[in-house]
Amino acid sequence: MSKRPNVLLVATLDTKEVEADFIRQYLEEYGLQVFHLDPSIRSSIDGGAAITPDQIAAAVGTTMPEVRAIGHEGKCQAIMMEGAIICAQKLHERVSLSGIIGMGGSMGTTLCTALMRTFPLGLPKVMISTMASGFTKPFVGFKDIVMVNSVVDIAGLNSISRGVFRNAAAALAGMAQNYSPSERSGKPLVAVSTLGTTDKCTVRVRKSLEEKGFEVVVFHTLGTGGAAMDNIIRDGQVSIVVDLSLVEVNDHLHGGLCSAGPDRCKAALECGVPTIFAPGNADFMVAGPIDDAKARFPGKRYHIHNAALTAVRSEAEELRHLADHMSDLIKTAKGPVAFLVPLGGFSSHDSTEGHLYDPSLPPVFADYLKTVLPKSASMTELPCHINDPAFADAITQQVLYFYHK
Repeated sequence: MSKRPNVLLVATLDTKEVEADFIRQYLEEYGLQVFHLDPSIRSSIDGGAAITPDQIAAAVGTTMPEVRAIGHEGKCQAIMMEGAIICAQKLHERVSLSGIIGMGGSMGTTLCTALMRTFPLGLPKVMISTMASGFTKPFVGFKDIVMVNSVVDIAGLNSISRGVFRNAAAALAGMAQNYSPSERSGKPLVAVSTLGTTDKCTVRVRKSLEEKGFEVVVFHTLGTGGAAMDNIIRDGQVSIVVDLSLVEVNDHLHGGLCSAGPDRCKAALECGVPTIFAPGNADFMVAGPIDDAKARFPGKRYHIHNAALTAVRSEAEELRHLADHMSDLIKTAKGPVAFLVPLGGFSSHDSTEGHLYDPSLPPVFADYLKTVLPKSASMTELPCHINDPAFADAITQQVLYFYHK
């Protein structure tokens, strides 16, 4: 008989005892060994948790009476979160977990997902939450967390909640039963950023590098993809970065929807990872529906990408601002940097078939970048479009140069 996979159930017994017992029952019926972590604050319930509130408090050098005496729910939760992460990681070291499942409202979701985010990619993570139908970015972050909408409040068992809980338990069981830790391929890893508007270039680069023995991981730059790429770079897994899509930087500078924040692109430069930049998708900023685009960027040129998103043409001022920003970032680089600029256009929108084509603007970016780019970085102008095979091949050759240098 094969060993049952070990999974962690995170639920507060002081407020979710009935619901936790229900989920645990199904997890066990599905063939899993369940370890319950109980981060309750209000009171300690003797419900058979493998990790109790007292153990969680002790992990950070305090006691539950001292935690409760703080009298501030946010500060109490911060202590329990820190202790829960320590206890969960120690359990993982001891029994090797194959999955994690949690339940909660805003407080429980915050604690559970913070714990989940400390575990590696690939380890199954399921979060049943009242927050799952809203803004989930703060909870998911850069990890592969499955958010399940509880539909109703997690307050007792009923015909709706039973179905939700049972399905979530079944989902975790299916993943846990088939889980095995990811193994590195042993190939040098190249991280590439892109959007669908530069996909032709990305596909050719990816296929060429894979044929030459590299593993290529592509990130979709709509506000979280580039940040996820930077996070993985900081983990030390990446050999070379091809930052082909700078829309997240452009949006950060100019108020677009896809901003990835002020630290976008810093990881590779600070970690000394060889980096190749291209101004892919810098020809536009991203706004919502057309009315939002006109309010956010009045007097611009617009292309309605779909009902939810509008591409707004970047003009010379925005492109120069982007060049200044990228140059300032590159000045901090601890490794080699190359900047390749396609003079024929920066995305499919900025092409003869596109709706925002302006052949006068790529040279504006290139000419200005030459005046501000630090001498430590190389710059190459190519008389082609970013989606032309010649540009993709130039990217590939630059990767090979950096790798064999």
